Amino acid sequence: MPRLVISGNSAQSYAARLARVQVISAYPITPQTSIVEKLADFVASGDFPAQYVKVESEHSALQVCVSASALGARTYTATSSQGLLLMHELLHWASGLRAPIVMGVVNRAVAPPWNIGADHTDTIAQRDTGWIQFYAESNQEVLDTVLQAYRLAEDLAVRLPVMVSEDAFYLSHTVEPVDVPEPGQVDAFLPAREARDVLVPGVASRVGSFTGPDHYVEFRREVARGMDAVRPTLEVVEEEFLQRMGRSHGGALPTYRTEDADVVLVTMGTMTTTARKVVDELRAEGQKVGLAKIRLFRPFPDTDLRALARTVSRLGVVDRSYTFGGLGAAATEVRSALYGTPNAPRVTSFLAGVGGRDVTPGMVHRMFGALLHGEPPDMSWVDLEKELGVSVHG
Repeated sequence: MPRLVISGNSAQSYAARLARVQVISAYPITPQTSIVEKLADFVASGDFPAQYVKVESEHSALQVCVSASALGARTYTATSSQGLLLMHELLHWASGLRAPIVMGVVNRAVAPPWNIGADHTDTIAQRDTGWIQFYAESNQEVLDTVLQAYRLAEDLAVRLPVMVSEDAFYLSHTVEPVDVPEPGQVDAFLPAREARDVLVPGVASRVGSFTGPDHYVEFRREVARGMDAVRPTLEVVEEEFLQRMGRSHGGALPTYRTEDADVVLVTMGTMTTTARKVVDELRAEGQKVGLAKIRLFRPFPDTDLRALARTVSRLGVVDRSYTFGGLGAAATEVRSALYGTPNAPRVTSFLAGVGGRDVTPGMVHRMFGALLHGEPPDMSWVDLEKELGVSVHG
């Protein structure tokens, strides 16, 4: 198993090649472009026999994947920010047609104003389109999750598309050592797609045709059943990945030092690494704090959160996006998951890292300080210290 020093974007590309993707659709957008550029290099070298389709927009990029997937092909594309928003209509088509597409998304702020920094608004805005959503913390997790995503998406009980998201620049353009599996290892873990209910050239059939109210709800219920199957299927996929590759990323909601924690901070993406370091610092000072990472946002890990909340007095949830509600999107999901739970902990929503601003150790200290010693409002913009109500420097 070679160890390469590569970016998160390269990790996406290597994973797509190892997955033996058959159709790649490509359209550039910063900071995603280097994913499809590297895939173009792989195809041009002659050792990656995929069809590489250059299209005129992100909308077309996803349409190529939808069409190729309907014919039974394993497909891949990548996008970011405004490009993902342009795909919105086709996102619904992909999930409604039960197309097991995997798409890399480099999380980037949404305009206006124009900004290419890390921000989760692009994917959070698409959270109800029927796509499974992963948020990666490291470049190794990016590569491994893409491979797991194909097994998950193509499982006949699931058959739903997957977004594998990575923070712009923190992962997309920063290099780290990544263990890249041998092709034979991946082939054993990820066999060729079993093409069921696909179009066959020359055979009359149709997909996505008109239906009325008398049947439409049954189609939606089938999508819901596919989403319900994600969690148990992911457990099987991750266990086999661990046995074959020797790595685990902790399931849908990995936790850190939460066994006896009074206060837990819930994070997504790369800010988790910073928060983990702060947890160790506070533990050394005798503070009973812990960390939980939302790795799988759709379907939301509600059962894991309820189990975690049984012994915790306070939960702080950090969102790297602003949505127009009472709390951040992840905090809203956490509070909803805990609704009706006896003795549920108070949930505090923190907005941090919006638009690519660094989430520093000092900011994480202030969040923990507010949970441990203060009475923060239901939602705080952590970058604006005066709104947090507590100043704890570290």
